[in-house]
Amino acid sequence: MKKQSLPSESESDIPNIGQPARRALALVGVYHLQDLTKFTEKEVSQLHGVGPKAIGILRRALAEKGLAFADQKSSK
Repeated sequence: MKKQSLPSESESDIPNIGQPARRALALVGVYHLQDLTKFTEKEVSQLHGVGPKAIGILRRALAEKGLAFADQKSSK
């Protein structure tokens, strides 16, 4: 079985989080911030390797792009 490599930081807009968190996100198909908008914050925080620090970093990065986790999207 061929090991799948993670996108490099230049290919992904996921901020600098730990490698365990980055691998956990890749396992569920998250390679870009836009991909995170399909998941709730709780779902992401339950991934093995994604801790409170990574969640905070991801939340801020999403907000900077005008995005949010699925459970935090405002209904307009």
